Amino acid sequence: MTPDLLLFQHVVGRGDDFDLLVASLVAVEFEYPGLDVSRYVARVDAFAEMVRSAAGAGDEAASDGQLVALDRTFFGELGFRGNQDDYYDPKNSFINEVIDRRTGIPISLSVLYIELGRRLGLDLAGLSFPGHFLVRYQAGDELVFIDPFHQGARLDVEALEDRLRRVVGPGAELAEEHLEPASKHHMLTRMLTNLAAIYRRAGDVYRGIAVLERMMILDPANARVDGELKLLRRRAEGLN
Repeated sequence: MTPDLLLFQHVVGRGDDFDLLVASLVAVEFEYPGLDVSRYVARVDAFAEMVRSAAGAGDEAASDGQLVALDRTFFGELGFRGNQDDYYDPKNSFINEVIDRRTGIPISLSVLYIELGRRLGLDLAGLSFPGHFLVRYQAGDELVFIDPFHQGARLDVEALEDRLRRVVGPGAELAEEHLEPASKHHMLTRMLTNLAAIYRRAGDVYRGIAVLERMMILDPANARVDGELKLLRRRAEGLN
């Protein structure tokens, strides 16, 4: 196993108790050898400080006020947005590039939004909704659904039901499972799955192998990923 894979295995090797931001950065070292992970973590820490300053003190620093400040800072001052012009650019799935370019896709923007919220003590979690990753915010007994790809738009249950039916079919019904928080493991897997699909379409064998190797570390029993990885390795041997 290569050093970058060993590092990735070490970072994610404790069940779901790992640092999602660090894991997302370490996961892309196949594309950015020697990536300065600590520098990007420090930048996200600095973004969180900007949100704290925007939230102020006293009542305004309460959770709801911090969430408003998070939106204002993340989408306004920092300018993070969904990349609707080039959705399938692999850079949209590389967290370092998302931080640098301030643009991404639903899952990568959600990861950053959640990681900022975690630093502020906000009860944010990923929502692996069919077709479009979202963020859920627990406010007491109420759930708020947030779409970081569309500038933090709030969605109610009716909007979620409409999205579900457009993706799954007109007879689909919103269920509790659709509203369950996504694990870090699932979020990281979803980002890598997006990259694997991009490289599959592009016929990029070597990058495809790199992504699938990481997916196997996350889920060693996944027969589908294992089969695709073996196929790509045979293709790579034929290219040498």
